[in-house]
Amino acid sequence: MYQFFVSQDQIGKDFITITGADAHHIKHVLRMKPGEIVRVSNQNGCDYQCRVLELADSFVQLDIVDSEVAGTELPCKVYLFQALPKGERMEYVIQKAVELGVYKIIPVRMKYCVVKLDEKRAQAKVRRWQAIAESAAKQSKRSIVPKICPVMSYEAAVDFAMQCDRRLVPYENTLGMQATKKALAQIQAGESISVMIGPEGGFSPEEICKIQDSMELISLGRRILRTDTAAITALSMLMLHLEIEE
Repeated sequence: MYQFFVSQDQIGKDFITITGADAHHIKHVLRMKPGEIVRVSNQNGCDYQCRVLELADSFVQLDIVDSEVAGTELPCKVYLFQALPKGERMEYVIQKAVELGVYKIIPVRMKYCVVKLDEKRAQAKVRRWQAIAESAAKQSKRSIVPKICPVMSYEAAVDFAMQCDRRLVPYENTLGMQATKKALAQIQAGESISVMIGPEGGFSPEEICKIQDSMELISLGRRILRTDTAAITALSMLMLHLEIEE
């Protein structure tokens, strides 16, 4: 079943109107016909099962068959603070993070990041990353499209993360996985969670010093993980814990 996202003003009492690129995609690429079923989300937690009613030149009208509230979202808002990785790894992280239920992704410049983006390139990257997030949200049947924030400095990212109820940092921890188990057990439904992932070269001593007293250092196991693997592992642990606890 295909997934589409709309704004609230496109939703009527008994019908939904899709316009723009999605309407063109439905009619000319997917070549859908009246009577076919699609899933539509309003990005505020409500999902609709709809039947294609009419395909016009500039719009597609859908008949609402059924609705459900927040069927695919995690009970907590998870913010991923991802140090800029090299190559196309950021695209991979975004795709998988969206599939795993992340709420927002914040790209972060850190001391040991190999990638250096000027403002113009950073803005272009964010636009591309947002398109990847939307595609992944459609594929995984999310109720929202997670936002990709502008690239931030480490200091700005720390200030942002401090606003979350729980603040997790995968890093060396003498307690190993027991620290992770304890941190996850303390999370309550409805809380906001930040996950700060370091770059290929790791956090600098100064970066860890800045957060070690205000964030929880957790372990992701005995092995050294790449930055993209670390992000996916941390989010997978969170998803498993949050959905088991529901």
